[in-house]
Amino acid sequence: MKIAFYDTKTYDREAVLAAPGAGDIEWTFHDFRLTTETAATAVGMDAVCVFVNDRLDRPCLEKLAEAGVKRVALRCAGFNQVDLQAAKNLGISVTRVPAYSPHAVAEHTVALLMTLNRKIHRAYNRVREHNFSLAGLVGFDLHGKTVGIIGTGKIGRCAAEIFRGFGCHVLAHDPFPVTDWASQQGIVYAPLDDLFSQADIISLHLPLTPESHHLIDATTIARMKTGAYLINTSRGKLVDTPAVIEALKSGHLGGVALDVYEEEEGIFFEDHSGHALRDDTLALLLSLPNVLITSHQAFLTQEALGEIARVTVANLGLVNQGSALPDTLLT
Repeated sequence: MKIAFYDTKTYDREAVLAAPGAGDIEWTFHDFRLTTETAATAVGMDAVCVFVNDRLDRPCLEKLAEAGVKRVALRCAGFNQVDLQAAKNLGISVTRVPAYSPHAVAEHTVALLMTLNRKIHRAYNRVREHNFSLAGLVGFDLHGKTVGIIGTGKIGRCAAEIFRGFGCHVLAHDPFPVTDWASQQGIVYAPLDDLFSQADIISLHLPLTPESHHLIDATTIARMKTGAYLINTSRGKLVDTPAVIEALKSGHLGGVALDVYEEEEGIFFEDHSGHALRDDTLALLLSLPNVLITSHQAFLTQEALGEIARVTVANLGLVNQGSALPDTLLT
């Protein structure tokens, strides 16, 4: 089987080539993303393997179908970047990796909050310059604070349990509540308005859908407690960035930690240090002292990379035989 692998980084190549069954596949690695403009590079391939910022809209999928591609293997859980109906109509199967390491993302969520709250990044830079002043580094105890977890899939549940370990009160919201788990963990499901009004910290762990697009906007931010912290390690378009900036400038939001950004395509995963950042909104966010941003790295652990590679390779082989792993087949 011949596979074109897009948006390749060194860690992707190393992980996938080490996965069981990878030696039976002929890989072609591309460092650029898959789009309508680059789809011609898939000619002669049986399948393509893509990541979060590859854009598989109908025109792209039509070109893939013309090239003879029969399968799309997503090496991520989210699939909002793929026109699934178009893929189905064109006879292209689409698989994903529904769960690689929920602990990786959940732990990064808490790491972002701890770093932002306790000003670890600022303290690190000061000490390297032999500045040992503590002025401006005051944070707050997590113990006793109320954390709102929106989305209680595997990652959301892991994050909630970590916060409970800190002694936090945890409110949760999900259209499909896991009540037995919540009862065992001492977590309370609450209406979204109650969560917004009571939580000191709000953490997003839900997929991007038409309903969740800009879930966090000026209206929902207004319902939050003054000084609340917002964390997003899910999808960038869950958050209306200009609304968040205004809330930060007014002081209504106390801090924001992001691993995703709604216009991250073409920016995240790349080195732009040699020129001015062309995204003025992102540049403004980065200039605010109570904002911490990482570039979509929450998944980036050895365990997660290994599991992504294992499931991706298994999906390619199993789909070729007319089946797929549970919860991985989308079309």
